[in-house]
Amino acid sequence: MPKDMDVAKRAKVIEWLKTEVMDYTARLFKSLWEGSTTKVLDSLASLIVSSYILGRRVGISYKDLDNSILDKLHQFKKEGHQLEDWYQDISKLEEHLRKR
Repeated sequence: MPKDMDVAKRAKVIEWLKTEVMDYTARLFKSLWEGSTTKVLDSLASLIVSSYILGRRVGISYKDLDNSILDKLHQFKKEGHQLEDWYQDISKLEEHLRKR
């Protein structure tokens, strides 16, 4: 495949993945409105998968993304994020990610 075709294909895939992220975000909001746990779970999973793959397509490794997420959680805890203060959600997610 000629190099310019490969660049065009990669750009098209990135644009497609961006629309997937937006579509799954919209589906998530609709699912939350409907109150369907199954649809919420499916939408969240699809959104996370699409986000990881989009990151990979723009040159971010899965490991680097995982580390960045852990760094962000640490930052949230350090800054006193309300969800940490109220429910310890940040610590619980950080613990979950570190155990897997």
